[in-house]
Amino acid sequence: MATISSISAASTALFFFLLLLHGSLTVSRGLPKSDVDLLEFPLNLEYMEAEFFAWGAFGHGLDVLEPNLTSGGPPPIGVQIAKLSPLIRDITAQFAYQEFGHLRAIKRTVPGFPRPLLDLSVANFATVMNNAFGKELHPPFDPYANDLNYLLASYVIPYVGLTGYVGANPKLQSPTAKKLVAGLLGVESGQDAVLRALLYELAGLPVVPYGYTVAEFTNKISNLRNSLGKEGLKDEGLIVKPALGPEGKSAGNVLAGDRDSLAYGRTPEEILRIVYGSGSESQPGGFYPRGADGAIARSYLK
Repeated sequence: MATISSISAASTALFFFLLLLHGSLTVSRGLPKSDVDLLEFPLNLEYMEAEFFAWGAFGHGLDVLEPNLTSGGPPPIGVQIAKLSPLIRDITAQFAYQEFGHLRAIKRTVPGFPRPLLDLSVANFATVMNNAFGKELHPPFDPYANDLNYLLASYVIPYVGLTGYVGANPKLQSPTAKKLVAGLLGVESGQDAVLRALLYELAGLPVVPYGYTVAEFTNKISNLRNSLGKEGLKDEGLIVKPALGPEGKSAGNVLAGDRDSLAYGRTPEEILRIVYGSGSESQPGGFYPRGADGAIARSYLK
């Protein structure tokens, strides 16, 4: 018969074996800190897209539709329902639901952080457009006024996140992180393609009452993002010099891409410079009055 001491020793050995096994499983299933940081950073953009599209389509945001996803972060400034046709409202609603899923998927994989303070006001979008054209537009640009204005305002947002996912992908180490980013990138690039296709059909039309065409608006917005990002050409409008179009042979540019028609990538620092509107990852403003969140963004806040 086994003695009490031998049973106790065996139990202790089994306990430590299970503890070590659990520890090894935890490590193997865990993500490197660099992956966690790179996966958390896009939450900033996903929160902005979720609020902009939800409010535009429904007149409500996360606080009403998915309150658990906010993690207690403050409500956005100035966002409102847009005056949209049934088709554009339907597409916008689908985008909103997709963003809810993106937030959920990221938060299921990494701890995440509460929704940062967002400025989605008419005044902020008007400032973006004024900066793009290098002068004040009269009347101030209102993203919520009609279909075309809303599509142009939407052109400002998903593409920035798309380039961030392209830039993050080669830096990721774990298959879990790579799989998540691939899935997010697929839908974000799809959203951008839908927006560009809708705007491309209208490329030659003037944006009332400004006298500039839709294509000119997209070119100005893309040029502004290139300027703020400070890393060269990573953004292209709908009509470009043929040398910049697909294979250097087309002025039409329904999708943006490099010389091989591969998507451009941006670093978190470049993205912060753009969404802050300041050209500096250390100077909050624009869509993020108090700055973005997550380890990467916080490391630049002074």
